Amino acid sequence: MNNQAGTERARIWASTMDGHGPDWGGDLRTAHNDSHATIGEVSAHTRLERDAGQHLPLTEGATRGNGGGDRVIEEAPDQFRTCFERDRDRILHSTAFRRLAGKTQVFVFPEDHQRSRLTHALEVAQVSRAIAARLGLNVALAEAIALGHDCGHGPGGHASEDALSPYVDGGYDHAQWGADVTLAPLNLCAETLDGIRNHSWSRPAPDTPEGEVVSWADRIAYVCHDFEDAVHTGIVTADELPAGVVQRCGTTRREQLATFIDGVVSASTASGHIGMNSDTAEALAGFRSFDYERIYLRPESLKQAGRVIDLLRALVDHFVANPGDLPHSAIGGIGDGPKRDDMAGSPIMTHAAVCYVGGMTDRFACRSALNLLGWAPKELPDGLGLD
Repeated sequence: MNNQAGTERARIWASTMDGHGPDWGGDLRTAHNDSHATIGEVSAHTRLERDAGQHLPLTEGATRGNGGGDRVIEEAPDQFRTCFERDRDRILHSTAFRRLAGKTQVFVFPEDHQRSRLTHALEVAQVSRAIAARLGLNVALAEAIALGHDCGHGPGGHASEDALSPYVDGGYDHAQWGADVTLAPLNLCAETLDGIRNHSWSRPAPDTPEGEVVSWADRIAYVCHDFEDAVHTGIVTADELPAGVVQRCGTTRREQLATFIDGVVSASTASGHIGMNSDTAEALAGFRSFDYERIYLRPESLKQAGRVIDLLRALVDHFVANPGDLPHSAIGGIGDGPKRDDMAGSPIMTHAAVCYVGGMTDRFACRSALNLLGWAPKELPDGLGLD
């Protein structure tokens, strides 16, 4: 396996390290180079007001709910929940969201105290809520986007994108796949899907300020918690974090999250655009650069990525050639028996195989390789035992 398979994706991912200085100038950095969402003048939404039960009006520019929501299939409004609250609930109860508990964040087969994609999504939702509430934005929409933003991830982390890209026109991007394929059956609102589809900094900017909030929250969350996991695992030590980063945001996750959340809130309040001031953005970029070099691209990570890529491609190739091994639920309207066998090697079967493999958890993908492909355990990504 050529471990350079992920070079192009890694290059694009790394290219967003510093964020973007928008055309309107000033000291603001944005997550997307075409950021365009604006918010009006923000009055601080404080805890004291919420404690007193005061109604806090949404900031000008915040996304308003609209009856049943802008959905592909029209729905009647719910009596008690806004359209975005319904989206949040649908994602939370979905199979795709539950499966994130068994998918890699950084470590394949995460141990008890390491993050999975599920716990990552929950932490992104917390950061998103913290920012959106203080800016007077639509908290339910921000939370829905945050909970759903990684539902398109395959097993084995970002290596799954490299593995599955050859089978998908335009490549497999977890953000697009999540919005357009994985979560499509939920009939979510257009604003929710837009935020999920475009949360990555290398993607076009989301159309809503809540979507841009999640773009920042995603990076803030993973930069901080991936470092914490790596320290606990012994890959790095806390005192190795660059001095400039420590001076700006401290050494604990609590200090770091507070610094970056405050950085987004203060800069967005001052500018009317969702972003972060340059000093704090540079600290975040330095933090991410450290994670990138010392955690994501360490030799063991590249070795694991190579094994993940080999595994997932072998599974897709197997299912494309042997449609009978796909469960009926993965085939949809294609049916059973000879008709299914006649579809071997077809684009429809390739799509079905990618959907099925992309939805697998780490452990189920490895079990499938053992049971269907006859792989030996030593060929699998390293991690906990499979019994």
